[in-house]
Amino acid sequence: MIVTTTESVAGHVVTESLGQVFGVVVRSRGLGGNIMAGLRSVIGGEIKEYTALVEDTRRHAIDRLVMNARLMGADAVVMMRFDSGSIGQTMNEVVAYGTAVKIVRA
Repeated sequence: MIVTTTESVAGHVVTESLGQVFGVVVRSRGLGGNIMAGLRSVIGGEIKEYTALVEDTRRHAIDRLVMNARLMGADAVVMMRFDSGSIGQTMNEVVAYGTAVKIVRA
């Protein structure tokens, strides 16, 4: 499945727009990770525990986006974007969304 942030897929023509598609993931860092992140925030610099959490969550959100697009019969997702936010102080939400489309080679 092709997933792109652009309006079209290079070398392809969109033949049908199937509608919006998304993948949502909410994750929480464990107590140990929160303690380590808290200690790192005092010292300064990158908080690797949260960087890893966000990277993993984005990958998981894209996986769900692709799964949902396949269920719709899509060949690709165009205009893919991320949105993220916090739920409480320990949870991170990431949404990957875009438009599911059918494509053919140009």
